[in-house]
Amino acid sequence: MSFKRITEEASQYRHLEKMSIKEILTNINKEDKIVPDAIKKVISEIELLIAAVTDKMLMGGRLFYIGAGTSGRLGIVDASECPPTYGVPYGLVIGIIAGGHKAITEAVEFAEDDTEQGWKDLQYHYITNKDVVIGIAASGTTPYVIGALQKCKEHGIITGSISCNPDSPVSAAAEFPIEVIVGAEFVTGSTRMKSGTAQKLVLNMISTTVMIQLGRVEDNKMVNMQLSNEKLVDRGVKMLMENTGIKNYDEAKKLLLTYGSVKIASENNK
Repeated sequence: MSFKRITEEASQYRHLEKMSIKEILTNINKEDKIVPDAIKKVISEIELLIAAVTDKMLMGGRLFYIGAGTSGRLGIVDASECPPTYGVPYGLVIGIIAGGHKAITEAVEFAEDDTEQGWKDLQYHYITNKDVVIGIAASGTTPYVIGALQKCKEHGIITGSISCNPDSPVSAAAEFPIEVIVGAEFVTGSTRMKSGTAQKLVLNMISTTVMIQLGRVEDNKMVNMQLSNEKLVDRGVKMLMENTGIKNYDEAKKLLLTYGSVKIASENNK
């Protein structure tokens, strides 16, 4: 399929090597400001996808992100942060990247061009039609992602996509496509910049909103977070003191560590 790749268009800035450091930073910042407004235009599409994900997860399903390169890494980052932030089990939100674990830190040549491997990688996790798969591809043309979404469709699995080109092949393969059109990059074709930022922000919106819908947040607090370091323990102690009226910090800390979460400690000490 041939279509216009806005993500590959030439930067509107010329001779970047002749700019001062301040000029470079100012212009990058100017371009980055485009991203939130582009996302605002597709809030309704994001809402539809989140509703579908929430419904499936409430019925025991999982959320998968699948991508290549920067897109794949962003999915893995978002997935990996759900357990410590919201206290959900590892394996509820899963990030998959073309080329496997090595591709998280290194480029794996041609991994994204394999149309069959994405589905194989999903099958490794025993994917079913209870789950939802979101394909992430800035260009919207990544064969690894498109092939996986097409196979998901054949097996009755709900799919979404996040891309930065209009009417892209990955959108055609997804039931709930999201297209955030941020325009040409500051460095021509460097989609880790505005496109990556857009994908990161949308992923934040998806996972955060889903977790709120699943009851993993109370008021505005992460009451189910894992107490994995002193900073989080301190945050949890202060939440517990606020929730229960306990005045003594050491007493609250002891209770928090005994129960293992703000939510459970609060429920048992009101």
